[in-house]
Amino acid sequence: MKMSNAGCASHESSKKKMSSRKLGKFLKEQRGRLYIMRRCVVMLLCWHD
Repeated sequence: MKMSNAGCASHESSKKKMSSRKLGKFLKEQRGRLYIMRRCVVMLLCWHD
């Protein structure tokens, strides 16, 4: 019984690592999108004809 509990606990910890990786990837993508949008707004505001 103890062995199965230990296996379950290690599985849960690896599951948490996977979710934190997904969260990190999501945050990185959002940061990239925000950077691109900010650059576009600056270009539009500073553009002279």
